[in-house]
Amino acid sequence: MNELAADGSNAVQILLLVAGVTLVPALLFCVTGFTRILIVLGFIRSGLGTPTAAPNQVLVGIALFLTIFVMAPTFTKIKTDAIDPLTSNKITQAQALDRGQKPLREFMFRQTRTTDLALFVKLGKIEEVKTRKDVPTYVLIPAFVISELKTAFQIGFLIFLPFLVIDLVVSSTLMSMGMVMLPPVFISLPFKILLFVLVDGWNLITRSLVESFH
Repeated sequence: MNELAADGSNAVQILLLVAGVTLVPALLFCVTGFTRILIVLGFIRSGLGTPTAAPNQVLVGIALFLTIFVMAPTFTKIKTDAIDPLTSNKITQAQALDRGQKPLREFMFRQTRTTDLALFVKLGKIEEVKTRKDVPTYVLIPAFVISELKTAFQIGFLIFLPFLVIDLVVSSTLMSMGMVMLPPVFISLPFKILLFVLVDGWNLITRSLVESFH
């Protein structure tokens, strides 16, 4: 009987582990800076007018490792406060879960706008919210995601402006020269790439993205 109970317990643990692995992509998008970084990189590609350069795989890879870089202090704190004590059998799984979510909650609170948080607190009909501890995690996560989307689109707007100016100048020049049949993108694309290279665009974008989380 004890062996059957042990086998059943192991099967449940394996099932929970598999279910947890399937949630990793959702957690990556919803509780880290991955969404903001990937959207901004997509705006760069759209602004340049190069839909296939860089490829999606490259953008996702860059976003992933930038996310790891940005989230490194948070992940380190989770490991120190929750994972290491749990593996040493100093705390229970429930305590490890409670300790592990605290650094993530702190990170999300720093990036979440008060208006977005208030929206989901109201939609969730959460009463008597006086401190951050009173905000449930299931309310914090969607508020964080909405804030990340808004921040990403604000950065994307600023990225689009110089490229838009180049497109307008090229289009006006071609029309004044009577070259209406020539697509402006053929002329503006080299200039946009040249501008992006001259100003060291990847350096500027990477620095701005990382500093936007501080």
